[in-house]
Amino acid sequence: MSATHNIIPDPIRAGLAAGWDVVDCSALERDRGFDADVVVIGSGAGGGVTAELLAMAGLKVLILEEGALKSSSDFKMREADAYPTLYQEAGARKTRDKGVNILQGRTVGGSTTVNWTSSFRTPPSTLGYWQRNFGLTDYSPEAMAPWFAMMEQRLHVTPWEVPPNENNDLLRRGAARLGIPTAAIRRNVNGCWNLGYCGMGCPTNAKQSMLVTTIPSALEKGATLLTRVRAEQLVFRNGQVDHLLATPLSASGQAPTGKRVMVKARHYVVAGGAINTPALLLRSGAPDPHGLLGKRTFLHPTVISAGLFEQRVDGYAGAPQSIYSDHFLETQAIDGAVGYKLEAPPLHPLLLSTTMAGFGEQHAAMMRQFPHAQGLLALLRDGFHAEAPGGTVALNRHGEPVLDYRITPFMWDGARRALLSMAEIQFAAGARSVLPVHELAQSYTSWSQAREAINALPFKNLLMRVVSAHVMGGCGMAADARHGVVDGKGRYHGVGNLSVHDGSLFPTSIGANPQLSIYGITARLASGLAEQLTGKPAPKYAAGAAVPLVRAA
Repeated sequence: MSATHNIIPDPIRAGLAAGWDVVDCSALERDRGFDADVVVIGSGAGGGVTAELLAMAGLKVLILEEGALKSSSDFKMREADAYPTLYQEAGARKTRDKGVNILQGRTVGGSTTVNWTSSFRTPPSTLGYWQRNFGLTDYSPEAMAPWFAMMEQRLHVTPWEVPPNENNDLLRRGAARLGIPTAAIRRNVNGCWNLGYCGMGCPTNAKQSMLVTTIPSALEKGATLLTRVRAEQLVFRNGQVDHLLATPLSASGQAPTGKRVMVKARHYVVAGGAINTPALLLRSGAPDPHGLLGKRTFLHPTVISAGLFEQRVDGYAGAPQSIYSDHFLETQAIDGAVGYKLEAPPLHPLLLSTTMAGFGEQHAAMMRQFPHAQGLLALLRDGFHAEAPGGTVALNRHGEPVLDYRITPFMWDGARRALLSMAEIQFAAGARSVLPVHELAQSYTSWSQAREAINALPFKNLLMRVVSAHVMGGCGMAADARHGVVDGKGRYHGVGNLSVHDGSLFPTSIGANPQLSIYGITARLASGLAEQLTGKPAPKYAAGAAVPLVRAA
């Protein structure tokens, strides 16, 4: 792969050579102060879109990112390199009770740099629920459609025409034999090489993440990017944010350097993701008269089923997710029993070995079958029922965020039904055995055997393996301050110059991979903010162009 890396242009290195204003705060030799019209805290889906649109509007934008600036030259398709350098807590972030593993990005581009490219609009049923229950009357599918369309064009979200890899096609074939509908997943890629290593950073710059789209665009328009710097505290004065205090981190990203950064801006946009954003606001003592900050944080708790097949599956090769089924969402009332979305995750050795249950010879035997393993996952739709209230972000004694997320019996019922659905699909696809990822499960050789065993399993914390790559909520939107932290425009209730532009805005989970929801919603919010700050129409993307070229008339 090293020879290939040498012939792939690196837009990040080219931009730095051309004079982008990027400051690696690990190298600061003294305290620094910065001024801007708007400071954007975080460079992921929400921060990246916001930074670009505000820079297009002619505003002086400063972007803060806790992680480092990496690029395609650094992405070697090696898990051992990627997880420590590109993920929060080296890919080992967990809930307080260690019951859920959480994957989140920690690098320029945030989770968009390491996600698996699945792109879904916010389901109409979710938007309808928000309208009915949170007073978000402007969030209809019709009102949001232009914003989703705009970001789909910007980020090249299109149908994936390449035939699915075997890992995904087994989901399609098994479901078809049971009469369960499936469909192809749209992906935000352009010129994809179909390698399958998206979770380690795209080595060919095909993934249209914030790293290669909105962040470079903002920098070309004069934005400044600070890397390896942690936003510590927003300092409030007279009902406004007066300034931001931030801590430079060492080159490893682990320890403070002892230097300080202070930022003064007209407006502050927090876009650190739905754990770090509530944590920053909690550390800052942000107004919270109704005790909502950090509450209703959602995960799409995800359970997994592993099938073994006679043929090679090679789940590490090819587009990581390209087939899905919403059958078990669409056949459940949104506020009824928990529904779940089915997808097929990529299988890489470290990710698989640390996710699979068991130990010793049992675990080793599973790993010896790695080329023949196929995975299915079920994303449980939380947040729409009183018994699916999500979790709470709080601070530990060091001021660091901890998510307390307790899975209720109501949610465990969804997990059991999901394991049953996945096992039946895998046997229908021809699996010779199926292993639900549960500490007490065994490999079952028939659907009837698996059904009986799964129904008898105890569903309890730390017995059932649960993971998540989708963190949402904690600063939920609502028209009424009694029901949400921010309003429908993303403005923090009671603070005139503070906005939230990331997945923490969502008043429930999405019920789908959330990146396109964040792109579309924050594009709308950022456009409104640009109009407020400039007194001019918000900038638009040129029709048919993948890069911003002109302003709206």
